[in-house]
Amino acid sequence: MTVLAVRGLTKHFAGVPALRGVDLDVEEGSVHALLGGNGCGKSTLIKALAGVGPGDDGEIAVAGQLHAAPAMTPRHAREAGLRFVHQQLSIFPDLSVAENLAIGHGWEAGRTGRIHWRSQNRRARDLLDRFGVPVYPRQLAGASSVATQTMICIARAMQDLEQAGVLVLDEPTSSFPPAQVDQLLAFVREFVGHGHSVVYVTHRLDEVVRVADRATIMRDGLVDVHVERDELTHDRLSRAIIGPAVRSAGTSVSARREPPAGPASVVVDGLAGGPVVGASFALRPGEIVGLAGLLGSGRSSLLKLLFGALPATAGTVEIDGRPFRPAGPGAAMRAGVAYIPEDRQADAAFASLSVGENLSLATSGEYFRRGRIRHRAEAAAARRLVGDYHVKTTSTRAAMGTLSGGNQQKVVLARWLRRDPRLLLLDEPSQGVDVGARAEIWHLVRHAVDQGATALVATSDLDELATFCDRALVIRSGRIADEVAPADMSEHTLQSRAFGIDQEAS
Repeated sequence: MTVLAVRGLTKHFAGVPALRGVDLDVEEGSVHALLGGNGCGKSTLIKALAGVGPGDDGEIAVAGQLHAAPAMTPRHAREAGLRFVHQQLSIFPDLSVAENLAIGHGWEAGRTGRIHWRSQNRRARDLLDRFGVPVYPRQLAGASSVATQTMICIARAMQDLEQAGVLVLDEPTSSFPPAQVDQLLAFVREFVGHGHSVVYVTHRLDEVVRVADRATIMRDGLVDVHVERDELTHDRLSRAIIGPAVRSAGTSVSARREPPAGPASVVVDGLAGGPVVGASFALRPGEIVGLAGLLGSGRSSLLKLLFGALPATAGTVEIDGRPFRPAGPGAAMRAGVAYIPEDRQADAAFASLSVGENLSLATSGEYFRRGRIRHRAEAAAARRLVGDYHVKTTSTRAAMGTLSGGNQQKVVLARWLRRDPRLLLLDEPSQGVDVGARAEIWHLVRHAVDQGATALVATSDLDELATFCDRALVIRSGRIADEVAPADMSEHTLQSRAFGIDQEAS
């Protein structure tokens, strides 16, 4: 039985088609994966289903209830039984976890309207236990990791789904450690076993193979391919998503290289600050070095220390033989350091500014002459960068927020690489990015190190780290505890070292 049916759904932005007559059927009691490259229309389709970005034409039927796509509103979607957890989390960081959960359900209150906090927190505790979310009800939601915040949003969406039909999960595991991925996938399978349905939007194809009953692949605003359960393999899906051109590009950058000979360009000795308690290592020009570690190991903090975004309390750093201890990010930039943070939406992509303005943020001084901005030169440089970095956008004047996640990341990368950095720091560079854009991003990083830069990359995707990095440093409890040589680079080895497991003993 079809529980969700979409027919002829269209959507345009400034006259440019984003959805071009999408048809989709989701069966009751199934996990239906929705896949495609960045900019293919997945997010636009989800927003149309949720009523936050209604379609221009078409129909949406949920459990037999027919809705005209242009008239769809969030209220209609909710009443129809649709629930959503979007890629950009709707978390309220200054409210407690219990308060965040109540926003999606209602308050435990008496006839006078006074909230019964004991009952509220007890209900939250029961809900958190039900979904295995490791957090306390009274804790501020913003104090949790991004992975835990994602799980809070999932619990909030699922809490009243006893009678609802379809849950839409948009990139739910993009920041999860492996154990929590397993936990979510197990819940999803149990959930659909009770007759509910899940639309699972992700770039992680291994999750699709493990959990999905069917997959739909979109391209350029259209449904391109349907893949049934017996055909769901990583190779089948990746070939359908990325196409032959990008696939060959991905292969060209996947081969690791032996660390280059010669003196180190970056030498770190006993660096401490925040959770980092004493990191020592050396990096050479021309190499991509991965930084592997568990959540809370200090890997993100180490990058912030090197960029001057987190004050160092001890230790020394040298870049090209010169002492380096930046007073802040500005000093780090002047020393040739570039930093791409983990949370693109909060810290790197300025959604309300244009693509061109985002590209110019790190080099805006180049366009000032006699108290005026040379807009023509700025626009010409932006157009060149959009072409060089293969950014899909209708115009450099388009708002950054209209771009897909992968194209936003390419804009952020172009912003920094145009400065020809000596040290490139990347934190989760391909989080929420499809396999095609991922290959392009790594190709750009490889090109930068071929020009003499050094790249230090922190990522929780250990398979990706093993594929694209030349060697890896392992951080545990704030210290560089191990190094993985090129010959030993594998997901299993990296995970074992991150946990501190002696592989020979195991």
